[in-house]
Amino acid sequence: MWIPNLPVTIVSAVVAGAGALCIVKDMYGGSPYDRNVRADNLTVVVTGANNGIGREAAWEFAWRGAKVFMACRNMEKCESVRRDMVLETGNKYVYCRPCDLGSLASVRQFVERFKSEEPHLHVLVNNAAVMETPKSVTADGFETQLGVNHMGHFLLTNLLLDTIKASTPSRVVVVTCGAHRRGEIHKADLNMSTEYTPATAYAQSKLANVLFARELGRRMLDTGVTVAAVDPGFTDTDITRHLAMMKSITRFIVYPMFWPVMKTPKIGSQVILHAALDPSMADSAGDHYVDMKKSEPSKEAQDFETAQWLWRVSEKWTRLEEHKAAIKAAKI
Repeated sequence: MWIPNLPVTIVSAVVAGAGALCIVKDMYGGSPYDRNVRADNLTVVVTGANNGIGREAAWEFAWRGAKVFMACRNMEKCESVRRDMVLETGNKYVYCRPCDLGSLASVRQFVERFKSEEPHLHVLVNNAAVMETPKSVTADGFETQLGVNHMGHFLLTNLLLDTIKASTPSRVVVVTCGAHRRGEIHKADLNMSTEYTPATAYAQSKLANVLFARELGRRMLDTGVTVAAVDPGFTDTDITRHLAMMKSITRFIVYPMFWPVMKTPKIGSQVILHAALDPSMADSAGDHYVDMKKSEPSKEAQDFETAQWLWRVSEKWTRLEEHKAAIKAAKI
């Protein structure tokens, strides 16, 4: 009777298992957005473009022919990514610009420089985010997740809105996630200074993203500006770096369990490409999309009164009119 060689059997089983996992991962990740859709003659800004989904989206825009501005906090890393991007895509119109969303002054400086360089902006991708950080505040005193994920992008979008409206047809893409379904806008303590938990603050910031997209979409009706909130799904990026699990030995047990059903950043970025380029998205007015399909967000995310309340508070907290006046004065 034939007896299999034990080491060969074990190695074969491991290899076959790994192959099966890769197939499962590929099937779960979903299909990429149509590679034939070009972005020639479009000017695109992507926040958080030196890592994860933002990096892959910027790379795709560059490959498709767009002029890409990578708005990043870490300039050293951004320049490293940009050099590789230019070499691989052959697109020399890729630029790094400093933009720290945790600082309103940095956001305004980015806008001032951008407007001095570019007359058009066809696609703004609000992608950058932090997740479940320890209790802390931004340079302007906002709870960090609310400040970076929502307030910084709120100011950035509104300061660029005149350029976006002058570049129609144009689009604003807001990246959110499923955590918004657990979110609640804490009107009595929006900054969560009394009771703070990382997960609750993150969920609030992601709900704020969806509410912002819906209210912006309402305000942009009949202007030629398309607005969409997109959820890339369960994607393998380093946004989870602040999670307690990622700092303990349990990560070596938990991470492999989830790896097969986690999207790669490249696949996760496809929802951004779809929202930014697909002709079928032209009528989106703050609609919510998951895996390139229109999806109904949470009940809280559909509360127009809360969306309008958050907009008014965000205008006040970010001192929007003050920053607009400063930019106008700087151009004189």
